Amino acid sequence: MSSDDLRQRIEAIETGYEFMLAYAAQGRQTDQGGGSGSKLREHLNGMAAALDGLGSAATAAAAAIDGDLPIAGHAFFAAVDTDARVALSALRLVQARADISSQLIDNLNASIHLRALLTDLFVVDEALRPAKAQA
Repeated sequence: MSSDDLRQRIEAIETGYEFMLAYAAQGRQTDQGGGSGSKLREHLNGMAAALDGLGSAATAAAAAIDGDLPIAGHAFFAAVDTDARVALSALRLVQARADISSQLIDNLNASIHLRALLTDLFVVDEALRPAKAQA
């Protein structure tokens, strides 16, 4: 796994979350009927694909930068994996519904599990950025 793979996963998760924030504000009873409702499932599918194996992808990206990073951050990378698995499970629960309301998405957005994952990704994203050259 490369840092490009991790970057694409983070982008899919962040983009999906931003879309869900907008969807939650619409007051919809269902995602059926086109418009942003049909796009919701596309974003959820993209997020699910990005979440599946995210912990391993983050650890592999860290190892590609510096073999000591996964060791130094072992507990944190384990937390990323756990948070990703729980967030994916919550996401799949929502996806299994025939109708997805704005309220359900609002509750998913507020889930501490999804918020923990997003915070984890902010840390991972910054910690795994290449060092800037000194001027």
